[in-house]
Amino acid sequence: MLPLMAMLLMSSCVSTKKIVYFQDSDEVFRQTQLILQQYEMRLKPADQVLIKVTCSEPELLTIFAQDVVMGSSGTSNLTSLSSGGQSMSHAYGYTVSNDGYVILPAVGRVSVAGCTSDEAAKRIEQSIIDANLIKDPEVTVRLLNARVAVLGAVKAPKVVALTSERNTVLDVLSQCGDIADTGLRQKVTLYREENGERKKYDIDLTDCNVFQNPAYYVQQNDMIYVEPNKSQSIKSSAFYTFLSAGASIVSVVASVVAIVISVTR
Repeated sequence: MLPLMAMLLMSSCVSTKKIVYFQDSDEVFRQTQLILQQYEMRLKPADQVLIKVTCSEPELLTIFAQDVVMGSSGTSNLTSLSSGGQSMSHAYGYTVSNDGYVILPAVGRVSVAGCTSDEAAKRIEQSIIDANLIKDPEVTVRLLNARVAVLGAVKAPKVVALTSERNTVLDVLSQCGDIADTGLRQKVTLYREENGERKKYDIDLTDCNVFQNPAYYVQQNDMIYVEPNKSQSIKSSAFYTFLSAGASIVSVVASVVAIVISVTR
């Protein structure tokens, strides 16, 4: 029984080599590293976006306020702002269609899939100008529903709402309370949908070169899975439960025997 108890203790021990992030970084970062990934999130089908149109002549914006539900993709007017009586803006929420378009009243379909928010805003501005609606539109586009699902051996598995359009896998994991003690930092997997395909990326957070990983910056609708270590599997097994109970019984029996021996002496 003692060897079995020793095995239990060993199964709960974790080498620091397996849990320390960015190992050997002192050597790699003796000189500053060039950031190769100037990442910007790009719009995808089914994304929800906020589109705000501003101009110096408020009456020209009425065309955008006439429809409460614009076609099949717009929602109700979310914002109406004024600034010193000189300019006004109207903001609406849209869903990017499966073929990558948003439908604007009086403007029509504008292709935005694959664009950054700034690129989509420029396309919409040009479409408004081409339609002879407003000469000087200023358009702002913001992604509304960006989120990442986190599963596996983290302290608080959940769906994380992205707070900006530049988020790393570390940002997301920190929102989940970090990887649990039972999680393998060398075996973090990210699943991503790109161009109609689902891709798998392996991430090793103990490797200081993780910053160059193509999945270091997350995208909307990514899924992150952290694999648990073997000791967690052992602890969850019926054998481990039986072994733990047996060890407890042996400990109690040993204590009783020791008391009896001391009394009878």
